[in-house]
Amino acid sequence: MRNNAIVDRLVYLGAPVRFFAALTAIFAKLGLAGVDSDLATLIRTFVILIVLMGFVYFAGKWRNPAELSAKTWLFLVLSGLATGASWVCYFRALKVGEASKVAPIDKLSLLLVAVFAFLFLGERPSGWDWFGILLVGAGVILLGLKR
Repeated sequence: MRNNAIVDRLVYLGAPVRFFAALTAIFAKLGLAGVDSDLATLIRTFVILIVLMGFVYFAGKWRNPAELSAKTWLFLVLSGLATGASWVCYFRALKVGEASKVAPIDKLSLLLVAVFAFLFLGERPSGWDWFGILLVGAGVILLGLKR
């Protein structure tokens, strides 16, 4: 696949990602009223589990998990643990903070992803890419400053 084709596909797929990510923060903030953030995270996780089970089944993507390699299992389990920790922290922050401040801070992970991908995956963002990543970080810092 050409590099431009990859970028075009990412832009196309990114549109619904941005929309649903925005709804996630708003719906979560509204749903946290009167409920412990950890219980809310558990309920959210259960909903995601049910939806994904249906999606995988009806899309014909189901396969026996026992066929997966030990390495795949290790990294999927580690990813799941990291996701769970992230969600617990995110919901706790939403419980006490404004969604418009919590969501951008969550996006600081972009900086860490770029650094970790460079260090551990051998990815080499261009200078322009690093500049954009730093702009995102600067934007988050600006949003976090007390007014």
